[in-house]
Amino acid sequence: MAILEDDRLVELLVDRPEMRRTVGNIYYGRVDAVLPGIQAAFVDIGVGKSAFLHASDLIEPDEDDLEDEEEGNGKGGGGGHGRASRKVPNVEDVLKRGEHIIVQVIKEPISTKGPRVTAQVSVAGRNLVHMPFASKVGVSRKIDSREERSRLRQMMQKHLPPESGGIIIRTVAEDVTEEQLAQELESLLTQWKKIKRKAGFVRPPALVHREASLTSGLIRDVFSDKVDKLVVDSKQIFNEIQKYLEQVSPDLLERVTFYEDSTPMFDKFDIEKEIRDLFKRRVEMPTGGYLIIEPTEALVSIDVNTGRYTGKKDPEKTILRTNLEAAREIARQVRLRDLGGIIVTDFIDMETQSNRDKVLHELRAHLSRDRARTRAFQISELGLIEMTRQRVRPSLWDSMTTTCGACNGTGRVFKPEVVVRRLERSLRRVAHDRKERRLTVRLHPEVALYLLEQEGKFLKDIGKATGIDLEMRDDPLAALDEFKLVAQPAGRDVTERYLVA
Repeated sequence: MAILEDDRLVELLVDRPEMRRTVGNIYYGRVDAVLPGIQAAFVDIGVGKSAFLHASDLIEPDEDDLEDEEEGNGKGGGGGHGRASRKVPNVEDVLKRGEHIIVQVIKEPISTKGPRVTAQVSVAGRNLVHMPFASKVGVSRKIDSREERSRLRQMMQKHLPPESGGIIIRTVAEDVTEEQLAQELESLLTQWKKIKRKAGFVRPPALVHREASLTSGLIRDVFSDKVDKLVVDSKQIFNEIQKYLEQVSPDLLERVTFYEDSTPMFDKFDIEKEIRDLFKRRVEMPTGGYLIIEPTEALVSIDVNTGRYTGKKDPEKTILRTNLEAAREIARQVRLRDLGGIIVTDFIDMETQSNRDKVLHELRAHLSRDRARTRAFQISELGLIEMTRQRVRPSLWDSMTTTCGACNGTGRVFKPEVVVRRLERSLRRVAHDRKERRLTVRLHPEVALYLLEQEGKFLKDIGKATGIDLEMRDDPLAALDEFKLVAQPAGRDVTERYLVA
């Protein structure tokens, strides 16, 4: 699924049957280990790796958390966000090894880490999110009017039965009737009763509630009167969406279109090219500047460069314009690539504080469109802007690419002259060993060409120095910085025995 704003791709969401998303799923788990040193527990939920449960996700969220959490669909607050100042219980006082507990996934497994879960489970609807273990009514901060927030809060407090938990009123609920909200609340309370009942009948670890599919979840959480159009090329999904909207928002039906053109839909909207570009480290900007985006283990670094855009006479103006354009593009790329964790941007140095403030304001303004929680901090003394972005799942770079077999993840390979020097040292090892007298050296064609053109006497000289009879063959299947040593006449590959660093 692709989300476009101003005709440009800003989010790409991928769901495959064999790799279903787990965020939002509710499990009846078993506590595997309690670790007081890090105030956390590991819970077996039956998905391979044990899930991580922090003590801050055992406590009831306060009103501020509830009002923030709507964007995470009430999924437990993204791991203690906003809870650091509150009293967190000792994990060993609350949980014991072997204990059974209902938990909800708030973060997909990423890299070597298992999923992250919360004990503050939630059941999301279109207008409301029910939190069975909370006790307050929160209203989305995106509803600006204080009077409207107060009205919605009082209305729902009236309908919320005692001892039945708390709720979050979502942004789309602003224009919904009291009767519709009351009906949805009743439906969510019934759903929670079913989940509890199921947990009473199964042996942990077990899945007791599966979150809606990617399509259903997105229609529920994002599709509103702020969206101009929804285009679908699958008849089955189109029918499902129509059925759902007939029940919850019939006024939106006219915005849903079935795509029947023979041109593939993603080609028609110029999405395919954008998908190809989102894996490149270099991002071109319209005025000639560019970004370099480098994901690393600890953080994502983004470097801003003026490139071919040099402006007219005023360098500060040129730099400001490039930085402002970069701020807009960075906010888009962060969403598009689904980058998470710590992101550090090196903008081009600016002399005046007012210009630095303009760039920070532009970045924050465009980040405010992001559904994931983001925070951009003040520009540091080194001219860097540090950001954090809620990490719910692996980035597209992580989930759709794998380590390159040729470079082993460095993104670099040795130059031909370096390969030849490594080959030379390996052949000296062969000579010292005195076991092989005839060898065929197999090289990538580019390295073989380098040898013929730049070091034509290499094989003759090294053969004379080592006493080995050498023959060279180019091998199109060899990696660019790889060579093979094949002992003759037996044809044995002896590379590993003599390979140098």
